[in-house]
Amino acid sequence: MNAIKMPQRGFSPKEFETRVERARQIMHRHKFDALLVSSPPNVRYFTGFDSQFWESPTRPWFVVVPLEGDPVAVIPEIGAPEMALTWMKDIRTWQAPNPYDDGISLLKSTIESFPRKYGRVGTEMGREMALRMPVSDFLKLRDVLALEIADGSPCIWEIRMVKTPAEIDHIHYICQIASDAYEALPASIAVGESEREIVRKLRIDIARRGADSTPFMPAISGPGGVPQIVCGPHDRLVQEGDVLFIDTGSTFDGYFCDFDRNYAIGNISDDAKRVHDALWLATEAGIKAAVPGAKTDDVFRAMAKIIEDAGAIGNNVGRLGHGLGMQLTEPPSHRLGDGTVIVENMVLTIEPGMEYAPGKMIVHEENIAITRDGPRLLTKRAPREMPIIR
Repeated sequence: MNAIKMPQRGFSPKEFETRVERARQIMHRHKFDALLVSSPPNVRYFTGFDSQFWESPTRPWFVVVPLEGDPVAVIPEIGAPEMALTWMKDIRTWQAPNPYDDGISLLKSTIESFPRKYGRVGTEMGREMALRMPVSDFLKLRDVLALEIADGSPCIWEIRMVKTPAEIDHIHYICQIASDAYEALPASIAVGESEREIVRKLRIDIARRGADSTPFMPAISGPGGVPQIVCGPHDRLVQEGDVLFIDTGSTFDGYFCDFDRNYAIGNISDDAKRVHDALWLATEAGIKAAVPGAKTDDVFRAMAKIIEDAGAIGNNVGRLGHGLGMQLTEPPSHRLGDGTVIVENMVLTIEPGMEYAPGKMIVHEENIAITRDGPRLLTKRAPREMPIIR
């Protein structure tokens, strides 16, 4: 079982007050009078509210974070009892669903009730964000609101990319759970089992160790490597000479881990061993490069040099790692041109991968937190040699 202490579920009102106060400082720089959020991660980030009811797309949910005044939840009546258990004090509701006015007039009056300095509201219109409301309702709100609605995604990501200590503790905990399950996996599987059955065993073990869910677990196998890393598992039986790749995005209390492990099915080719070792070294280089003040481009270059020297012919992933938190993947991206400056308390994945022959790819991944002294590993480091399954 996991050796580290489980963090307390949920967060204190002080934690949310700190988040909102920091958000306001960033909102000033982006010249927003308020942020309007509607997607589950952003609503949860500012309020602590969570519900399995997010699976139903029937009703929209809104939270307004003003530059002055307390945040306001503008939500369907059905969610009010649970929202009242959070730190939120101002909860405004309407009877939903109502296709003629699904909270739009209430949302309009709420936004317009706050003081105006810049005449702009920021919302989830940009990269890696999505509005959780009908586009027709968004257009209606834009037409009737007495303020400009602008892309607030850069502002929201600037807020969320830097984690609090409590958030990092949550991510560390789920990383340790998945690490322990990965280490235990070889003892429970054998040559001739299907990818699907292997994943089923790993999912069960991760849940048994304390994860809340595992919404992401692609797995694929192939002789000496795999052609892709985002699909599967399939019914293919793992065979002698295969590399088995498994990635997981498991969660604890709303926060993700995201890292993979590779397993050798019996004896694998010398080329696969060589590439695996090169990627292990590239991971080391990427971790060491992720220091405060460096840029994501620098982290990319540190890994890319080793990968290129090892004879890479491609990498269909398009980047060598990314941000991590309440979503499986978050900004920034380790790629040339991203240009994000790495700062203390970011949580990042380090993910070098390479195709070394047509249809044969191997990928490594670890999760780290950035401290003032440099990177701190949140996962348990993968072994330099692939664990062997016989």
